[in-house]
Amino acid sequence: MILVGSLLGAACYFWLVFLSPWALLVIQVSAFAAVAAVLVIVAWIGYTLATTPPPAPLEDFSEGLGEEGSETGVGGGEAGETEK
Repeated sequence: MILVGSLLGAACYFWLVFLSPWALLVIQVSAFAAVAAVLVIVAWIGYTLATTPPPAPLEDFSEGLGEEGSETGVGGGEAGETEK
């Protein structure tokens, strides 16, 4: 169904652009619609960037990495070892 509709749409557009007396108007309207669609998408992206709050800052993970890496806690130690 989509295939048939797209082929009919292409055939109608072909007729409007190349065979109808309104060819210039059809090209102008098509170009305007394409440019307007791109500009609306750009405006939406700009609005989203302007109104989205910044993310919360991440904690500084560089502090204490050496200490945590040497501890044997969850997941630490060899497999099969038991604590005394």
